[in-house]
Amino acid sequence: MDLARDERAEFADLLEGLSPEQWEAPSLCAGWTVREVVAHAISYDELSWSEVGRRLVRAGGNPDGANALGVDEYGRRTPDELVALLRAHLTPRGLTAAMGGRIGLVDGLIHQQDVRRPLGLPRSIPEERLRPALTLALFAPPIRGVLRVHDLRLEATDIAWSSGPLTRRRGTVRGTAEALVMAIAGRRVADDLEGDGVPLLAPRLG
Repeated sequence: MDLARDERAEFADLLEGLSPEQWEAPSLCAGWTVREVVAHAISYDELSWSEVGRRLVRAGGNPDGANALGVDEYGRRTPDELVALLRAHLTPRGLTAAMGGRIGLVDGLIHQQDVRRPLGLPRSIPEERLRPALTLALFAPPIRGVLRVHDLRLEATDIAWSSGPLTRRRGTVRGTAEALVMAIAGRRVADDLEGDGVPLLAPRLG
């Protein structure tokens, strides 16, 4: 939970420095602007579990549809309002507090990179955040990361971390821990990876 809070605080600091043009720029999330990514990132913290269930029912049981409903609602807020809301919920609650805050950590880390990468605003992510993010991104149902990399061995080049294939290995993918997290999450980061498994992974991204 502390790691998730630190990640969200850093995300809020980043957002406070963005220009109006940057808020409306495309993110790594297909079809979403930076503003819409932020709207999504905070759209579950004010909901009780029963309210999360009702949103999912409204979306016909489709998690992507439920996310779109949240973006539609929270995307109407101004950047200042979104940042204030994020700062008011630095400690995850509700859905994002699940698994001891791991959901909030992984969600915040991935979405911060969804903003930073296309805006050309790199950062150094602490290893203590990257390790749990890598593991949870593989197996969290909404991310479906294991389906993308089930036949690949992943090897981080900047920290001591690797993941073996769950089925017969067809290749190896190497890259920084941050790039691997984003690849597991389905983002188009193949240019930042290397290894004989990259040609297999690239079509599965985005």
